[in-house]
Amino acid sequence: MQEEARNILREYWGFQEFRPQQLEVIESIFKKQDSLTLFPTGGGKSLCFQVPAMMMDGICIVVSPLIALMEDQVANLKRKNIKAMTITGGIQYTDLDRKLDNCIYGNFKFLYLSPERLQQELVRERLKQMNISFIAIDEAHCISQWGHDFRPAYRNISELRDLLPEICFAAFTATATTEVIKDICTQLNLKSPVIHKKSFKRSNLYYEVVKTEDKFFRLTQLLKDDSAIIYVRSRNATLEISNFLRKNNISAAAYHGGMKKEEKAVNFQAWKENEIRVMVATTAFGMGIDKPDVRHVIHIDLPESLESYFQEAGRAGRDGQSSRAIILTNASDIPVLKNQFLNTLPSFEDIKLVYRKLNSYFSIAFGEGEQTIHDFNFSDFCHQYQFNASKAYNAIQLLDRCSVLRFQQNYKKKTEIQMLLPASHLDAYLDDNPKYASVLRVILRNYGGVFESLIPISLNSVVEKSLSSEQEVISILEELAKKEIIEFHFSKHDASIHFLVPREDESTLNPLSGYIREYVQTKRRKIESVLEFVENDRVCKQVQLLRYFGEEDPASCGKCSVCTKDNREITRDDMNEIFLAIKRILNHGPKDSREIVSCLDYKEDAILKVLALLSEKKLVVRTASNKYKLN
Repeated sequence: MQEEARNILREYWGFQEFRPQQLEVIESIFKKQDSLTLFPTGGGKSLCFQVPAMMMDGICIVVSPLIALMEDQVANLKRKNIKAMTITGGIQYTDLDRKLDNCIYGNFKFLYLSPERLQQELVRERLKQMNISFIAIDEAHCISQWGHDFRPAYRNISELRDLLPEICFAAFTATATTEVIKDICTQLNLKSPVIHKKSFKRSNLYYEVVKTEDKFFRLTQLLKDDSAIIYVRSRNATLEISNFLRKNNISAAAYHGGMKKEEKAVNFQAWKENEIRVMVATTAFGMGIDKPDVRHVIHIDLPESLESYFQEAGRAGRDGQSSRAIILTNASDIPVLKNQFLNTLPSFEDIKLVYRKLNSYFSIAFGEGEQTIHDFNFSDFCHQYQFNASKAYNAIQLLDRCSVLRFQQNYKKKTEIQMLLPASHLDAYLDDNPKYASVLRVILRNYGGVFESLIPISLNSVVEKSLSSEQEVISILEELAKKEIIEFHFSKHDASIHFLVPREDESTLNPLSGYIREYVQTKRRKIESVLEFVENDRVCKQVQLLRYFGEEDPASCGKCSVCTKDNREITRDDMNEIFLAIKRILNHGPKDSREIVSCLDYKEDAILKVLALLSEKKLVVRTASNKYKLN
């Protein structure tokens, strides 16, 4: 068996030998044993199911959560002359029927499906007719309610056990705590599973938490000529930061889930081929994408869990070369993270209230509403019932996870805006037309890239922050569009609600109370773990991560921001030395803090501390352009 596996590896993938533990995984699949494989990102999980599928008769069904991941793997297999297929959304019934027939009769080796596609009756019927070698479940942590990327549809994968009782399951994930490992095995109903687990240690990856008051400037210092990913939380930030980098002669592109498919494909290909050095992206980018030479993964915003951080950081250095995973942070990040995630977590009472108001909003009577679908204006709903938009959104998402309803966001129907008047003229226009100022200034403060292209905006957020009514905001934006100051596309319905059960209020939700309360507590624990990781500058960063994932007594890496930290206290002599260095610089004229920091070979916080002290003693003063000069 092992020699056959090596021959296939050499013939199709061009590698001479397997990485550690890959053969053990292949052997358990070949023996038709259920298994769960935990390898870190870049650990070669896909080969562990692709090689045995080539050795065995029949077709391997691969369940995967992301279309981009499936399409990428299928394209790679086809380039190796391996027959593989993925069935994605928007396909006609006749085309679906034909493709499934090809899988039955066409000697295909791989069929990639989303967990949602598995729920279709036609797909299930055709699976029973296929000669299936085994079922591979990628990103298996998605099945666990305690995982960082829970997908309700993953729960239905276990139903294939009844449909195909003799077929073995091979589950794979890059991130799972001990609790999640147990939950995966339970939810997939794995029979005496073989657990393959590598250490999550990445000896070539340096984890760094860098404290800086000027994140954008620090990016210009960190980014050299190497390939990099910058992760941000908002779509607008991808545009703002990529524009900033280009203005500083660093080639960069944006990538987020709301972009057109063609634009995403062009940007990704340019980055993959190193025509563009830096990809600024939301977390929609990167899962399963195998680009080996990424040297920096930089988080501008704090991640919402250590699982997601570890997975995203692991996209650096997949070729084994030294690489850096950096979190840029400052004091303002902690309240932002708490406000975004902790303070917007809905209580069970919040969820009951949102559910009742949803039924009122659509005029659904008790005992009715099952399997009804309604167009939904989320902004109008929040405004009508005076809900905090983030908390209401999270409540509806939880109702979706609990299969009370399906919340479908339609990104093709979105409210968008672009400024047509140049930025240099806009201030003067708003001074002359103050009735537009509050609305437009809210948009300018919260949405980057509005001068370059159409940007999706949250109407409800603009309403809240401008202290106006929704109708007033729409009226102002429509007036500005007529005057060709802006381009404005307004969508009344940007989502739909599909009620799955009849309205019963208390009896519908009360059985879910235990799960919802535990889920909220789990989210709180994940945020607290991130805050501890960022703030703990006493324990090696790699040790902190490995302990989180259940590894005992890991050794310090010797290379992270903690291990290489200079623990020396700043002495009076140090401060005098820094002061003299600053004085020498300012003798040549005023400089801002960025310029001073970049000229000096001292720690940034020490330089800023000395500058603050000098300002306090009036030895330096600030100019009108916010530069320091000697007094």
